[in-house]
Amino acid sequence: MIKKKVSSETRTAYVGIGSNLGSKADNCLRAIDRVDKMEGSRVRARSTLFRTEPVGVEGQDWYVNCVIRVDAELSAEKMLRGLNSIEGQMGRVRRGRWDSRIIDLDILLYGQQVIDEKGLIIPHKLMHLRRFVLAPMIELAPELIHPVLGKTMVELIKGLSERGQSVMPFGDGICGS
Repeated sequence: MIKKKVSSETRTAYVGIGSNLGSKADNCLRAIDRVDKMEGSRVRARSTLFRTEPVGVEGQDWYVNCVIRVDAELSAEKMLRGLNSIEGQMGRVRRGRWDSRIIDLDILLYGQQVIDEKGLIIPHKLMHLRRFVLAPMIELAPELIHPVLGKTMVELIKGLSERGQSVMPFGDGICGS
């Protein structure tokens, strides 16, 4: 990862990453590298890559998911534009909600900010309901408190059923599927 100077105006952002098309693990790792090279951001940590069951849809291949912790000097809006640009560069085509995708990048948390604007909701409105988000979040920040719900990441996952939301370590992340 590229070393960049970080200013005192830095916020800690958590970004969810997922892929269920092509070389899924490689797609996630390439996206992480691109986020690290994005102006105003520096990737500080990455969770394990997890193999995860698709949630809310049937007939899709399983995903590879992870979460990264990013030092961000840019606004949440600029970060979202940068993440959308990375998705486009990597070939993501938005057809419908929860369609299969080569890459998906979502801002989960941005410091302790609460944002509810058209096209940008932080904290991510479904993160507390998804094991594929919370399992990697627990690796990076188990005691981090959700700024709206007032619960830690560990407390949030305790209330979720594993049924229909299987999450298992993918391995070393080098494999292409």
